[in-house]
Amino acid sequence: MTKLPVVSGEQVINALKRAGFYAHHQKGSHVTLCMEEHPQVRVVVPNHRVVKKGTLRSIIRDAGFTVEDFVELLQGKK
Repeated sequence: MTKLPVVSGEQVINALKRAGFYAHHQKGSHVTLCMEEHPQVRVVVPNHRVVKKGTLRSIIRDAGFTVEDFVELLQGKK
């Protein structure tokens, strides 16, 4: 099992954009991302310096990825 990386909200948003998400809207520091093919899939990402591990795990799960898939997206491999 891959460990969760320590990432910022901006890094999470960029990784999800590589996977086909787009920024739908922002309220305060929270950005709502939607999937292009399935607009009903929504993920809310806090645009903070460090996203807490539990929050990051929830974002990954809601987006439909495994931790391994998400780490590859962060590294730009997918």
